[in-house]
Amino acid sequence: MPISSIAFVRSSALFLLIGVAALLGIVATNLLLFERTQSYYDNVLLARDTRNMVASLLSRLQDMETGQRGYLLTGDEPYLAPYEEGKAEIEPLLQRLRERMDAYPEIQPTLSQVETLVTTKLAEMRDTVSLARDGRRADAMRLIETDQGKLLMDNLRQLLSDMQRAMEQRVSEEASAQQSSASLLRWTTIFGAVIIAAVVLGAIWMVLLYTRELGNARKQVEQLNIELEKRVKERTADLARANEEVQRFAYIVTHDLRAPLVNIMGFTAELETSLASLQAYVATVEGREDDPAFAEVKTAADADMPEALEFIRSSTRKMDGLINAILKLSREGRRQLKPELIELNAMLEQASANVQHQITEADGEVSLDIAVPTMISDRLSLEQVIGNLLDNAVKYRDAQRPLRISIVARPAIDNTIELEIADNGRGIAQQDHDRVFELFRRAGSQDQPGEGIGLAHVRTMVRNLGGDIALESEFGKGTSFKINLPRDLRAALGSRNS
Repeated sequence: MPISSIAFVRSSALFLLIGVAALLGIVATNLLLFERTQSYYDNVLLARDTRNMVASLLSRLQDMETGQRGYLLTGDEPYLAPYEEGKAEIEPLLQRLRERMDAYPEIQPTLSQVETLVTTKLAEMRDTVSLARDGRRADAMRLIETDQGKLLMDNLRQLLSDMQRAMEQRVSEEASAQQSSASLLRWTTIFGAVIIAAVVLGAIWMVLLYTRELGNARKQVEQLNIELEKRVKERTADLARANEEVQRFAYIVTHDLRAPLVNIMGFTAELETSLASLQAYVATVEGREDDPAFAEVKTAADADMPEALEFIRSSTRKMDGLINAILKLSREGRRQLKPELIELNAMLEQASANVQHQITEADGEVSLDIAVPTMISDRLSLEQVIGNLLDNAVKYRDAQRPLRISIVARPAIDNTIELEIADNGRGIAQQDHDRVFELFRRAGSQDQPGEGIGLAHVRTMVRNLGGDIALESEFGKGTSFKINLPRDLRAALGSRNS
């Protein structure tokens, strides 16, 4: 009896929930146990290292004492070599042990006693060696015979041995805990594997029961795929037509907007002429300064109306610039691309030469690293893209340091080329990385002329060339634009047209 779709869906959902819950539980438990095992392992290493430092401290003290006694007995300086070496190593060893005391508070009192004894022992050895060097070996030997040094050394051996045993105990405890954690990790993995295996077997059983239904579903999917491809082609064609309509609409609208704008500018000029006549008339009238109505007229003629006309002039200029920007983008979208063979090195050298005088004024330089000799693309669009980015690098340079621009061309995956134009200018804040490509949007300090269409225009041209553009920038350090383009534009245009 074939299984129903509802039963299959419910069973699959149940198996999936069990599997996901088991997997999440296993992963979480394994991560926890792994972290715990790693912590135990680190503790073992730390305890062993501390134990070794204690052993090294004891060994150095014994070597120093041996060198001291040898020198006192023979008077030969070579016997003092272990003593001199030990003096340079004792304090670093003690300092490293002090740094470990946060992890081992139980041995901190012992270490304090060790430090006191070490200081006293070093003083005793230093005094005897000094007496012997001064020719007073008998006095030095009398100090030795007091057995003060022996008692100090015996106490140090006892304390350091206690510290070593404490560290051995720590190593044993941490190692045991590590083994327990590893064993629990192993059993958790085995248990989880059993659960997942059971879930997989149950899912396989459900799949086998539903195989015949899947055959029919596959045929339906194939048919739907064929219809979907047709719909995608239809939607793509609709989008292309809609894009063309938007471009034509933008072109028509900007032309229609220009007519009233020209009228506004013309009437503004006439108002300025009339205002000049009014100002000349007001200037000739005398003796009416006390008349409130005349005072208002004079204020309007001399201050209010000129200010209003200046605002109108500024707004019309800005609107004219925006209309021109929209026209520029519209024309670029409708321009027919002309693929041709381009010598990249020559083009990039010419592009950098075009701004060389500005770069020189900024005490800057341009470096080129061209690993791709040629490509096939639209020369005009590519020149405009590179020119815009170089202009931006010069315009938004950092006045506090010489300008540095690098241009790199290198092969990329899927038969593409990556162009990178980097500078050490002002940089762009992280939150503005996307908005700088939007039309009429600008980022950072607005101390340079512009209307916010440069990078929007660049992105439009790059996408028309079948590529994409991205930026990496850190505010105050510089900006890098990376452009990925097809090596042969004809292939991209052919794919687009098909």
